[in-house]
Order: sequence, then C-alpha cells, then structure tokens
Amino acid sequence: MAEFHHISVLHRECVEGLHIKPDGVYVDATLGGAGHSASIAACLTTGHLYGLDRDADALDAAEKRLAPYRERVTLIKTDFRDMASHLTGPVDGVLFDLGVSSFQLDEAERGFSYLHDAPLDMRMDQTAALTAYDVVNTWDRAELKRVIAEYGEERFAGPVASAIVRARDEAPIRTTLELAGIVASAIPNAKRERQHPAKRTFQAIRIAVNDELAAVEEGVQAAVDLLAPGGRILVITFHSLEDRIVKSTFRKLSNGCTCPPDFPVCVCGAKPVVRIINSKPILPSEEELAENPRSRSAKLRIAEKL
Repeated sequence: MAEFHHISVLHRECVEGLHIKPDGVYVDATLGGAGHSASIAACLTTGHLYGLDRDADALDAAEKRLAPYRERVTLIKTDFRDMASHLTGPVDGVLFDLGVSSFQLDEAERGFSYLHDAPLDMRMDQTAALTAYDVVNTWDRAELKRVIAEYGEERFAGPVASAIVRARDEAPIRTTLELAGIVASAIPNAKRERQHPAKRTFQAIRIAVNDELAAVEEGVQAAVDLLAPGGRILVITFHSLEDRIVKSTFRKLSNGCTCPPDFPVCVCGAKPVVRIINSKPILPSEEELAENPRSRSAKLRIAEKL
C-alpha cells in the first residue's frame, strides 16, 4: 500500500466547532486518513474517541497514525449509518467528513480516480458486492442516465449514458481511463467546464455504488440520537446533493413540529431536537484553498443537541 499523507479539510474549524472537552466522548464517523481524529485524540485526557470507517485499508492506516493515542481510541469497521449498533452514547460530538477520502483517491488501484488507470471498482467497503464495473456494464441506459443526471448533476447525462451503452455493446468497459475516455467523447468540447469532463459521471457512479446519499440522512439522524445535551454534530460535504440533505435534516430536527403549515395549532407534539449553530455553511479559508485545492467545494454545517 502506498505511503499516505492526509490533509484533513476545514481542520481548525472542526476542532474548534466540536468544543472538545478533555474527558469527553467523540466519534469520527468517517475516519479516512485520521487527520481529524489525530487532532481530536490529542485534546483528550480521560476522554475517548471512536473512529468509524467501512474501508479496511483506511482503518489500517489510521491505526498507525493514531498509535500515540492508542489507549483513548477505539477503531470500528462499520458504515456510519449503523453506528447505533456499535455505540450506546451519550457522546459529546460526532464529526462527518463525507464523500471519497483523499486516502481512497490517492490509492489509484481502488478505481475512484479518472486520472489513473485501474479496474472499475469504487467500493468504499471492499467486501461489498456491487462495483462500478457492475453499474457501468449491466445497468440499463435509462437508469444510467438517471444516476448521472441526479447524482452527478451532469447536463449531458443522456449522451454520456448512450456512449457507455454503445461502448459496452462492443466489449465490457473494464478500466477507469477507458470509462473516462468514453465520457469525454460524449461531451462537446465547446460545452466543457474547467474541470475534467468525467468528474461528474465518476462522482455519480461512486455515489450509486456506495449508496452514499441514503446513508447521509440515516447517519446524521443516528448521530443526533447518540448526542448528549449540548453535544455537537459537524458535517463536511463536498457537493450540493449532500449539503442539501444535511441542511434539510438539520432544519427538520431544529423545527420540531411536522404539522402542515395550515394547521391552526400543533397536534404532532414534536419538539426541536437541535439548534443550528451556523445558518450559512463554513467554507475553507484562502490559505487552505492554496494549500489543499481539494477543499474547494467543502462546506461545514454544525448543530447542537438541545
């Protein structure tokens, strides 16, 4: 496995936003390269940190990075949406850094990147059944178009899906560069944005393979359920779909009442569960953007349990 250097996004903002207590209990729900976790663990004395990830390689790398804090850290291989089956709470803070980690992008053979040739994989959990190869080679054109349009927000989803189906009718599409070339061929030069023409399609397929969007709402709800009063949940997102889900879930949990707006009085009895700390998302500083261009699309939202 390649040696790995992780730059965690919005690092200072996360550590400050968690309001870490030395004797508190914290959860890094998306361990990745353990950049955030190392800073959280360093703030603890008698407290404890639970680090979750479904990627066995990430857990191995994190174990090395967190070795100095071994006695106050527990690593768990799980999908964050299932955290309630591993943790009982109450906890003082939960951090999510969503999407693909630098760890996974930098491991070319994992098939997440359109810049390096590798088998079409994209599984965050390598024991999962569904791969990018399956999506690209077996899903019908209508489903491919829906996924690429919805999850990738790609306006050329129709032509891209058609190009994929035409290519695979000749021979199975096996590698990332092969797929990237097919996607690029379907997008007119004049209409291309500054980013790589395959970026949106790769994002869409990755989200489909890992069922990422459904997991976000479930994971946020599970985290809020575990929080102690005054405990905080922090979520970093990297694209508008995730951010929209987090924003609406926070709003729903902070509103409480779910009655239709035209009801004269509340009959559901639901009370607000959190208060939103920052109504607008926190964005990376100019310094961070210069140091880590991957942080460009990052947004951080924070809520506190009532």
